[in-house]
Amino acid sequence: MVNVGTLRINHSPARERYEAILDPDSGADATVGDEVVGYLDYVSEPYQVVVTHTVIREQYSGKGYAGQLVRTVLDDIRASGKRVVPVCSYVQRFISQNPEYADIAEPVPQ
Repeated sequence: MVNVGTLRINHSPARERYEAILDPDSGADATVGDEVVGYLDYVSEPYQVVVTHTVIREQYSGKGYAGQLVRTVLDDIRASGKRVVPVCSYVQRFISQNPEYADIAEPVPQ
């Protein structure tokens, strides 16, 4: 398998967004810059974070980037002492498959 770079997660609280960025290998073509592979949007509230949307660009799907992004976001939410409301279906599924995050999850209002 070819190593295509390292995933970096950038957080922009002002935009209420996390971005997953692929850093090219140090041996990669110098003209190739960082590539945004996807993002996660949220709404921050006083005691919880409502995760609304997770997007991974089609050419990067199936490589585990969404899981890395969501894990980073959930770890940040846990560290902040807030709870998560997973409106995004991908985040709901991720939490159900990773029960170590169930303790910070709130039910999604219907």
